[in-house]
Amino acid sequence: MRVPSRSPGQRPGPSIPTSAPTRRAPAGPSRRLASVEPDLDAYRAAVADLLVEVGALASAASAAARQVLVDQRLREPAIAAVLDATPQGLVGARETLLLEMARYQPDERRPVSDLTALVRIYLLSRIDVMWWRDAPAYRTDEQVGGSADLVDLEWLRRRDLLRFRYQEQPTTLLGRGARALRRRVRPSVAPHTSGLLFRRARREMVALLNDVGREFTAHAPPGAPPLWVTSLVRSAEHQHRLRQLGYAAWLPSGHCLGWAADVEMAWFDRFGARDTLAELLLARQRAGEVNVVDEGQAWHLCLAPESRGRLRRVYEAEMAV
Repeated sequence: MRVPSRSPGQRPGPSIPTSAPTRRAPAGPSRRLASVEPDLDAYRAAVADLLVEVGALASAASAAARQVLVDQRLREPAIAAVLDATPQGLVGARETLLLEMARYQPDERRPVSDLTALVRIYLLSRIDVMWWRDAPAYRTDEQVGGSADLVDLEWLRRRDLLRFRYQEQPTTLLGRGARALRRRVRPSVAPHTSGLLFRRARREMVALLNDVGREFTAHAPPGAPPLWVTSLVRSAEHQHRLRQLGYAAWLPSGHCLGWAADVEMAWFDRFGARDTLAELLLARQRAGEVNVVDEGQAWHLCLAPESRGRLRRVYEAEMAV
């Protein structure tokens, strides 16, 4: 069974070639040597094992045993090495997760479908935070709108320079009503997603998503729509709003640093293309280009720092900058 970060709940997919680069050691004196970097394969395997144990203790009566289990497992070397390299450190990350688990209330309407999903998303997203621990976050919506490091996706789309699709969040009640009607009448036109609040992205992320989009189009079954992006850069204040709505939106986050994106997965089931997309994303994770987290309807991608320079050059070449 092929799963992002070896977590349970995913489906096997066909083996397809990938254009992702092979893993390279990060360059520069400010980066830690590859020999002392945490072992991400071991981390993902340890998280996968923990998820199985958490699932076996999912009942409310097992809450105390579940807390003890997680507290013990997070101290194991394979997991502790990654958590200790995040800004919160091992203690802060462990306390955050235990508190989130204690507060969790099952609700099928919530984006985080169950407790196992909460643990999976939190722990695997810590890889993003470890990678970009020294990067500044976009704190406000205004900072996102005014950043020179971000480009306007609509400007690129109108010039046919994007190989993926997205939609913006409607800003009026009429707009939200029209979108809801379209979902009911024509469900194959677009996935059930609220859309982007900010139609902006880092140049490197545009290059990554364009590359994934081209590869997906080349391997997807006939009639499948292009890659669909459901989330990109966010501000910390928007992250707080999402958290209030029940989303797995923690701080720090790769989205608030501009280095993460979410891509639709569940919608591609109707076109027989979900497994194809899953396999090519996992191939890029194996190559060390991205971190992949199964969030259910969408999968989360975070760019690895060592891929930043290459993708910036790709963007500049594609856009003739």
